Amino acid sequence: MGIEAKAAPSLGMERNITFMDKVHARISGLGTQATGFVSQPEPRTIGSFAKGKQLAAGNFQFGGHLVQAEGRSIWEITPPDAMFEAELNGFMWLDDLAAVGDRKSRLMAQAWVNEWITQFGRGRGLGWSPDLTGRRLIRWINHALFLMSGQSPETNDLYYKSLAHQTAYLGRRWSVASRGLPRFEALTGLLYAALSLGGMERYAIPSMNALARECADQIDAEGGIPTRNPEELLEVFTLLTWAAAALTEAGRTPLPAHLDAIERIAPTLRALRHADGGLARFHGGGRGLEGRLDHALAQSGVKSASSTALSMGYARLQGGRTTVVVDASAPPAQNASRAGHASTLAFELTSGRRALIVNCGSGAPFGADWRRAGRATPSHSTLSIDGVSSAKLTAHTMGELLTNGPKRVTEQRETHEDASQIIASHDSYCAEYGLTHVRKMDVSLDGRRVTGEDTLAALSDPDRIRFEAHMDKVSLQGVPYSIRFHLHPEVDVSLDMGGTAVSMALKSGEVWVFRPSFGAKLAIEPSVYLEKGRLKPRASKQVVLSARVMEYASQVSWSLAKAQDTPSYLRDIDEDLKLALI
Repeated sequence: MGIEAKAAPSLGMERNITFMDKVHARISGLGTQATGFVSQPEPRTIGSFAKGKQLAAGNFQFGGHLVQAEGRSIWEITPPDAMFEAELNGFMWLDDLAAVGDRKSRLMAQAWVNEWITQFGRGRGLGWSPDLTGRRLIRWINHALFLMSGQSPETNDLYYKSLAHQTAYLGRRWSVASRGLPRFEALTGLLYAALSLGGMERYAIPSMNALARECADQIDAEGGIPTRNPEELLEVFTLLTWAAAALTEAGRTPLPAHLDAIERIAPTLRALRHADGGLARFHGGGRGLEGRLDHALAQSGVKSASSTALSMGYARLQGGRTTVVVDASAPPAQNASRAGHASTLAFELTSGRRALIVNCGSGAPFGADWRRAGRATPSHSTLSIDGVSSAKLTAHTMGELLTNGPKRVTEQRETHEDASQIIASHDSYCAEYGLTHVRKMDVSLDGRRVTGEDTLAALSDPDRIRFEAHMDKVSLQGVPYSIRFHLHPEVDVSLDMGGTAVSMALKSGEVWVFRPSFGAKLAIEPSVYLEKGRLKPRASKQVVLSARVMEYASQVSWSLAKAQDTPSYLRDIDEDLKLALI
């Protein structure tokens, strides 16, 4: 889909770190003891009852794979890939078993934890990285009562010893975790253990100080992170609120940099929250675990609303029950772009509880090819020239990074009597084609109408020279471009009015009508919705407008409006919830 990788990255550095992790994991177990819990841990993680029941039935779904092994231990199965194995060793699935909470799920959780201690607890296996260890420690401490209930003193002693071993390992290795979410996971796990376990108190002040430094270094003044991944920002925010609560309960005061970071992130997350409660899906992030965003915001106690400025590079427009989130900045830079997407000027639109216009999302759970495809510009609801992405993938020792993206991205917003407006542009296509993409969007105050204009123009004399050179190269055939509007899989779409409009019906009963300006070819084409937790991409549709730039400027206008007989407010009840109540 327009992104090409030059070569496979070297894994030498990752192998070296893995080797050193194992060395330190084994050293850390020498003479390390924990005397028990100094405070009764309170679970803060929220699991899924449905996923817990699936686990209990032997359906192990991790990293986009499903392994059915009823009656077998989770450690007896062969992981199909590294992502599957990482999710096993991170123990987030403990949240799901604890959500079920019955005797069967408890015995299963206890057995699997004890087996991990026996098989991997001395530093073996691929679970000994700082981020996975931090993630695992948080779950083991959160669910300590669940895991220790009914166990023999000898078994609980092994559990304490493993907790102490992992804590000592984190004390040695947290600093080699990648900056961002992995390091926040490692430090939060270390802080949790230092506050909860007797004999581990020596790690409390160092981990508090390190966490505060990371907050100051990694959370910018606008409450964003370098990766610009909204879901990752939510995970960081959640960890920081958990850590602050644990410190407060232990009679300690979180450091100012820690609390300030929470204050800065909360309004940014509110700006990235769609009307349906999910996050905007950009730069490798998904919607977030169900209920996680609202729960984290409530737990933080931060009441400040989102600002009118950009939030982590995104612009939010809202009218009535309609929200639009636009990527109005350049992609993440350098190492922060390992999961970044070429999505500049792409947008998502949600009406009430229903997503309408989306981006395809991250293909990482479905393999390398889907991962690359999901990062390409044509996988986003924006304009692309001839299938070419607005940033390129380049192989690096740290992974495939985004390069050659926009050098200049502009954005301005205004609020009028009847609508809010954004005008944004990027110059990524100037170097090759001499063309700047300008996108103008208006959202009516009642949320019933969204209008847009997408323009490709040669704005300066040097740009016109480049454009003319390209036209000569293609024998004056013009520059083909497409504007894509990817639809959520639950949207029913059909051509209407003799092929000049598109009707989009939502499950809520709302009907939206899409109309383009004359001069653009209108088509409905296949698309995919790349959703975490699924075994394969979901089939969907996209509306595509196609045209050619023949002169110094070409413009396509479009509108998306609720059908006249669609009321402004509908009672929209989730079908699964309705069935559960019957």
